[in-house]
Parts: sequence; structure tokens; C-alpha cells
Amino acid sequence: MIVIVDLCVVPIGVGVSVSEYVTACERVLREAGLKTFMHAYGTNIEGEWEEVFAAVRSCHETVHEMGAPRISTTIRLGTRTDRAQTMEEKIESVERKLNDETSIASCRRVR
Repeated sequence: MIVIVDLCVVPIGVGVSVSEYVTACERVLREAGLKTFMHAYGTNIEGEWEEVFAAVRSCHETVHEMGAPRISTTIRLGTRTDRAQTMEEKIESVERKLNDETSIASCRRVR
């Protein structure tokens, strides 16, 4: 089953900056060959359920090996059975609607 996950891994007890831990986790995801999109507060991941969650586990193991005594992780996920849908398709759908609204709003202002 294909899953799209929004993952935010936060090491606890390592100080204020966590970028080196985030970098290590991003490296794990890329080495797993998963489709990813990093954003300011996490990473979107797309792939087969087992592969995605194996990589999430590997992120935890890696961050613990780096010395983080605790990790708090937030995961939001979605699956579909009616059709396949990629991360890009989800974004494009919303952008099309925004563009349509902008076009409609422009037409209304012209009148």
C-alpha cells in the first residue's frame, strides 16, 4: 500500500540546534530511495508502507546513535484505495483551484 507521510523527528536533550540530527534523518530517507520533500517543520515522504516505516525506524535508530537520549516524533499519514495519487498531484490540485479562484476574482473585478 502506498502511503504519504508527514514526518517531524525532534531529538530531545541535545541542545537548541537540531540541524545535524535532521540532516542525518534526511540522509537515511534519501538512502532508502524514498520520494521526499523537506519543508521547514518536517519532511513529506511517499512510498510503500513497509519501506516508509522501516526508514522512520532507521531515522530513530540513527538519531539515538548520535546521542539523543529521547526523540519525539509526529507523524501524519494518508492512504488511498480508490486511486493512486502522488504528493505532486495533491499540491497541483490545490494550486489549480487557487489559480481558478484568482482568475474568477480577476474577472469579477474587471466588470
